[in-house]
Amino acid sequence: MTFTALIVVFGLVGILFLFAAVRRLRRRKVLGGVLNGATALVLILLSVCAALLASNLRTYQRLSLEQPAGELQLTRIGEREFNAVLTYPSRERANFALRGDEWQVDARVLKWHAFANMLGFDTAYRLERISGRYTRIEDERTQARSVYSLNPPQRIDPWDLVHRYHSWMPWMDALYGSATFLPMADGALYEIKVSQSGLIARPLNQAARDAVGSWH
Repeated sequence: MTFTALIVVFGLVGILFLFAAVRRLRRRKVLGGVLNGATALVLILLSVCAALLASNLRTYQRLSLEQPAGELQLTRIGEREFNAVLTYPSRERANFALRGDEWQVDARVLKWHAFANMLGFDTAYRLERISGRYTRIEDERTQARSVYSLNPPQRIDPWDLVHRYHSWMPWMDALYGSATFLPMADGALYEIKVSQSGLIARPLNQAARDAVGSWH
């Protein structure tokens, strides 16, 4: 309502000043016409800015919500070895053989300042890798590891560009890595989401809830 009032007020007053400018110019009152015309331009621009801000207010609502990044289905295929099916929001699937006690997904996150958010820039992320991990550090050092890339190599990587020229991008708030991990269990199904704070994982079925409940 506040932005609507600003749009209407600035717009109407700007139009009035524009008519006044045209009338003064017709009467050959050049200075008054120019001043009125400049005032009309400023007010109309303010009205346009208010309209843009109002149209982008939904950006803040969007930023407060979590965005689905995928679902992970696990099936035991051996001792501390699982087949993992990662289903993306597009319903595309990828299969991985993970070893260990837990699964982990890593992502890169690009976060913008509030002003950039209002201009339409939203937090961007890219899933980087999926891997199996062991609960005990000694097992991490000695047992077989399993890690897979979730993105093919790119000739032009936005992350690398932003990282290299970060000082030239004042609208960039932060770029950082984020990871989430939970225990693996036969039949467990997890959801993976991304928010302003990074990746979040939650159990979706009883097998996953039981695994998380007994996790230590």
